[in-house]
Amino acid sequence: MPLIPEEPQIYESVPGPRNAAGAARTPQAPRSTAPLPGPRPTPRPAPPRADSKGPSTPGRPEAPRTPRQGNPAAPPTPAAPAVGGATSAAAQIQLVAATDATAVEAADETVDKLLDEGRSPGEILLLTTGEQHPWAQHELSFGEDAYWRQLTEGEDVFCAHTSAVAHTTRRAVVVLAVNGGTDPEAAAALPAALEKAAERLIVCGDPQRLRALL
Repeated sequence: MPLIPEEPQIYESVPGPRNAAGAARTPQAPRSTAPLPGPRPTPRPAPPRADSKGPSTPGRPEAPRTPRQGNPAAPPTPAAPAVGGATSAAAQIQLVAATDATAVEAADETVDKLLDEGRSPGEILLLTTGEQHPWAQHELSFGEDAYWRQLTEGEDVFCAHTSAVAHTTRRAVVVLAVNGGTDPEAAAALPAALEKAAERLIVCGDPQRLRALL
């Protein structure tokens, strides 16, 4: 019989320390309640952000379509205004206003623009009707063989006089600087230069004189 009251006393003492331990755990509960679970739901809305990126991914394939549209934009460049509307089956004529004294300078600027547009130097032929281009004068000083060899190699812009146009090869763009010569010489240089142009013929000269010749 005396054991019976002692047992409940033991049982009562047991929950006592458990409650104390529970009280110790309760302060740990706020540690466990640290905002770790809180930010976890926050990354859950992040997937919808990924979804928002999802439509952007199909937009990226559309981006390459824009450069594809940029490639056909190259043909519009030859579609610039032609002189009096004169065109050829192979090339289109464009005019850059200049005087005889500034025609070579205008031709050089035109070549720079073509290179900036992405043209290869070997695609450009520069012709003059009057005095030789300074580049041609310099290269001819080393001999005609070395001079014409550069035309064959086709690695750079080639400059020549229209009197030697028959010796030149056909290139994508021909820039004709009307920097002198008689009207008959300039008139003969225009169709000769046009035959050498596969895509564009850009004429730098006096617009009134050129329209009269055309």
